[in-house]
Amino acid sequence: NEEPTRADQAEALGERARGGLWILPLREGDAVHGALLVGAPIEFTPEMHEAGAQVCEGLSLRLDHDRLAAELESLRAQSLTGPAEFQEDKSDEVLKLSEALFAQDIELLRSNEKLGKIERLKNDFIEKMSRELRTPLNSIIETIISVMTTENDALSESSKATLRTALDEGTSFLRTLQNILDLWKIKQGELPVEIQDVNFRELVDEAIFSIQEGLGDKALRIDPKLSEPFPRVRTDLAKVSQVLFLLLDNAAKFTPSGEIEIAGEVKDGRLICNVRDTGVGICPDDQQFVFDEFFQVDEPSSQKYRGAGLGLTLVRDLVVLLEGEVVISSDVGRGTTVTFSIPVQAA
Repeated sequence: NEEPTRADQAEALGERARGGLWILPLREGDAVHGALLVGAPIEFTPEMHEAGAQVCEGLSLRLDHDRLAAELESLRAQSLTGPAEFQEDKSDEVLKLSEALFAQDIELLRSNEKLGKIERLKNDFIEKMSRELRTPLNSIIETIISVMTTENDALSESSKATLRTALDEGTSFLRTLQNILDLWKIKQGELPVEIQDVNFRELVDEAIFSIQEGLGDKALRIDPKLSEPFPRVRTDLAKVSQVLFLLLDNAAKFTPSGEIEIAGEVKDGRLICNVRDTGVGICPDDQQFVFDEFFQVDEPSSQKYRGAGLGLTLVRDLVVLLEGEVVISSDVGRGTTVTFSIPVQAA
């Protein structure tokens, strides 16, 4: 089929293709090189179809270019042998193929240039928007804190509650912006690793304190269980602190009540940390996608578990940046355990 076709087997891919599965043909001229299967967790929009068509156009061009290049080499080899008339015929074919390859080379250059411009525009947009939004947001948060501090006695209980809600929402939005910016920096190779002495026990205590502030009336206990005595190590303090906060924040979000346990030890030159919760858990079909950008275990339209779906993605990228690894295991209804391990030096 020359046109995109909707497949009937989308359910075989689970939640990642609940928005549909499309078969996009890879065709260049009269040559058909196969098809690209694309699934999405939401219904396909015209913009998504247009983006898919552009990807297919580029892939088809590259595949056809390789085909023509191989055919040209074969004809060149043949034109060097055989009778004079045969060589002349093959030389004409070689010339035609060379012209076709040259035309494709130009198209590939244009395609690469276009993709490069799109990538630069996207990166500039992410960086500028993140910075532009953070500036006024910081000002709003500081103003709320100032009012709550200086006018606390004059405020009614309802006003205090409203301000606390506004502060929580603003702080959460600010963290999301920072996550986006950090992910962008990692992809651009612009987030350096800074090694220094780290007291891991203090980082755990600080992360627990930050999370407990937002728990409210939740019947949730956070219990650190670190090996004794816990040695000081050398690693990137800011990144390990960020990983701890993101893991605890994610565990608290999906644990209505119960316990979150943080276990840690230094063994064979590696810092190993487990964050275990007694929350809702993750079904086996979803576990392979939890580190993907913007993936959320609940329905996209649901507001039950808020967030942008970037927390675990950033955890993975930060741990990989520190030359470590992260794994997840979970049972539905029984909870989830996330384990990360990074190489460290003795302080």
